[in-house]
Amino acid sequence: MKVAQLGSGTPEIAVVAGVHGDEPCGVRAVERLLDEQPAVTRPVKLIVANEKALERQVRFIDEDLNRAFPGDPDAKTHEGRLASELVDELEGCLAFSMHSTQSHAEPFAIVNQVTETARELCPQIPVAAMVETSMFAEGRLFSSVETIEVECGLQGSETAAENADRLTRAFLTAVDALPGDTVHRDLPVFRLTDVIQKEQAKTYEVFVDNFTEVAAGDPFAAADGEAQIAEEAFYPILMSSNGYEDVFGYTAEKLDVLTAEPIAD
Repeated sequence: MKVAQLGSGTPEIAVVAGVHGDEPCGVRAVERLLDEQPAVTRPVKLIVANEKALERQVRFIDEDLNRAFPGDPDAKTHEGRLASELVDELEGCLAFSMHSTQSHAEPFAIVNQVTETARELCPQIPVAAMVETSMFAEGRLFSSVETIEVECGLQGSETAAENADRLTRAFLTAVDALPGDTVHRDLPVFRLTDVIQKEQAKTYEVFVDNFTEVAAGDPFAAADGEAQIAEEAFYPILMSSNGYEDVFGYTAEKLDVLTAEPIAD
């Protein structure tokens, strides 16, 4: 784990990259900040988490780090021990953790709960939506540390790396670590409600778009040509034919739209 800092003092905010070794977009953003050394108005901790997995260009060494929190210093797995070290390193910090996905090109935020902090900060970050994980947070970083996760774009793409840099700087501006103003956006908020299982098959198809409502009775995916039909309406999140080994993605409900405050005359 690589740990660095911008500014002096004890950081209360942190930027985390490389939780998954096959998602290098956030690492690029951290490296650029370290190269540029921008003047910050409050200290920022910068962390590249799973260096071993990044070196091997694999998602993890022994187990998924973002399912291993809070970890254990005596764990038998690399990620189990690393999770414990990362939780200790992030004590007292609000973390901003960058990821990428195979299911959706446009950035969106993921939070454990829709807290006042999430309501304040996420509309200032250029994301298309905010997703509350609700009952699917076990083992993830934000189950142990106050965290805003962002999916920066398609895994391995140059656009995801560019988005990671843009999202990080917007977050640091929103928390008053970088000077400047942010743009407040209307932001739809969703909550995950269920997992869409994927049966073992040779071919998989997805017929719907993430964040677009699927009506009851509509086909939304297929395994070996056998369609799955929506029993009730839902919003698909992280839906992909090849993103996860055993699930297509998640169903969600739409909770709210956070509306940007009008600019005063």
